[in-house]
Amino acid sequence: MNRPDYRNAQNSVMTYALDAAFTRAVEDAGVKVIVLAGSGKHFSAGHDIGTPGRDHHVHYENRAALWWDHVDRPGGDQRFARELEVYLGMCRRWREIPKPTIAMVQGACIAGALMLAWVCDLIVASEDAFFSDPVVRMGIPGVEYFAHPWVLGPRRAKEMLFTGDRFTAAQAYEWGMVNRVVPRAELESQTLALAEKMSAMPQFGLALTKKAVNQCEDLMGMRAGMDSVFGLHHFAHAHNAEVGADALGGMDARSMKASARAEGEN
Repeated sequence: MNRPDYRNAQNSVMTYALDAAFTRAVEDAGVKVIVLAGSGKHFSAGHDIGTPGRDHHVHYENRAALWWDHVDRPGGDQRFARELEVYLGMCRRWREIPKPTIAMVQGACIAGALMLAWVCDLIVASEDAFFSDPVVRMGIPGVEYFAHPWVLGPRRAKEMLFTGDRFTAAQAYEWGMVNRVVPRAELESQTLALAEKMSAMPQFGLALTKKAVNQCEDLMGMRAGMDSVFGLHHFAHAHNAEVGADALGGMDARSMKASARAEGEN
């Protein structure tokens, strides 16, 4: 991800470029392991909700979900179709990449960025990494790829959502969300060393093993649970749009940051 001036906020240009890069990596027989990284100080600040490059009304070829294009659709029709494609659909597509994937996380990994890290098979975090999903401040029950109870457990998931608080890389490791925590200066070298070790395994064996673990996770209810929460997510958007100014409860990147700062001081 390469929008460091905006902490790698995820607009559609980035999302579809990332999808294309994953596709090239899958099709390249020389690629054994895929590492997802963010340039600059931060992995990603999540969905783009206010930069000059925000592009939520731009047409792209739909690839992740079989649905009509969201551009020029009104109201909830547009919102549902867009998020089904760009958020939930893309993340599910990437989770099923048949090659091992590693998220290399430094600095901020917030809201939509959690989705990108969680779809990866392993997460290596630097000691300065921090995580949060503060979208309950918008009245919305978590980001679209609702993996929280499976990657954190129900009680930690409720705590992070109910409070919107950040948690550290050390806490994420203790809770089982990340595989390794390393010094910032060693993040790339240690991540690549792990990828190199994994790449020595038989490629088809890795693909089948990944599929086996993912299937077991789905049998534990993750896919069905995520579908049900996606409906609640859009009910929250509709409620916000009906009682307030917009589907995000009147919040933007600046007000979200201000709310987090104010709550941290209380």
